[in-house]
Amino acid sequence: MKKSPLDPDIADVAPSDPKLTPYDEQHVVTYIRLLQAEGEGADWREVARVVLHMDPEREPDRARAAYQSHLARAKWVTEQGRLLRGTGSK
Repeated sequence: MKKSPLDPDIADVAPSDPKLTPYDEQHVVTYIRLLQAEGEGADWREVARVVLHMDPEREPDRARAAYQSHLARAKWVTEQGRLLRGTGSK
């Protein structure tokens, strides 16, 4: 089954580049979902399971690290104003 472009595979760790990456561009919806879940007070384990497609029961360290790095990247992207402005570099 082919993955939806709105639900791409997740790396174990989000990028940490000081500029927007192709990975960021592909994961804008993921970042939005993470930010929304945090704003709603969702448990990180449920978010890891639903949004990141990782099992926090079987791989707690991997799931927690992926959740934390992707949430931090989502915040960075929005703080840069790039999430809503588009992905073009300036």
